[in-house]
Amino acid sequence: MSAYLPYMIILGVGTVIGQLVGGRLKSKFRQYSQVPTKGGKSGAQIAKEMLDYYGIQDVRIVQGQGMLTDHYNPATKTVSLSPDVYQGQHVSAAAVAAHECGHAIQHAEAYSMLKLRSTLVPAVNISGRVQQFLMMFAMAGIAASMGGGIMLLALTATFGVTALFSLITLPVEFDASKRALVWLDASGNAMSSDYDGAKDALWWAAMTYIVAALSALAMFLYFLMRYMNRRQ
Repeated sequence: MSAYLPYMIILGVGTVIGQLVGGRLKSKFRQYSQVPTKGGKSGAQIAKEMLDYYGIQDVRIVQGQGMLTDHYNPATKTVSLSPDVYQGQHVSAAAVAAHECGHAIQHAEAYSMLKLRSTLVPAVNISGRVQQFLMMFAMAGIAASMGGGIMLLALTATFGVTALFSLITLPVEFDASKRALVWLDASGNAMSSDYDGAKDALWWAAMTYIVAALSALAMFLYFLMRYMNRRQ
């Protein structure tokens, strides 16, 4: 267990920071949900207006479940908005809806980083499952019987895939937010203080991805160093 203490520390620190940033994001969302949009438009209306502006007619806008579960699915060409975003007539809803539509526009324009991220999804899913099994074996103290070097190599490789995916996600998310803010300003759906509120909310959303990327990179470097030290 002691050999994996740094892993547990990295995991714990990343989790705590992630929760703090996530809490701040929810606080910002609640803050700007008190600021109504111009003309009383809902997030769903904002999303449709933005997609129409860019001539995107093959993307569906649907209502999902939960809070801040909003996402764009390139496989089904669906913008899924959480209930408070889909129905909400406030700046937070406008910002989130426009951000997700930013991903739809990236898809329509074949944005290279989005294509690369989508390509990595199957590998990331497999890596996540492999990590769970290997870490269970390692914590149970049977790593040596299975070949400690091989296990470390596998963990290094899988965490490398996770880190790469997290790093590629950053430009994808920042670009989607940039597209959202440009359109919200140009369309008149968020100007002046409303624009500042939308920008602030999206900045904290981006921070959650930065924390995830740093945590994933730290995990990868930890296992890489352990593997390299074992080889020496």
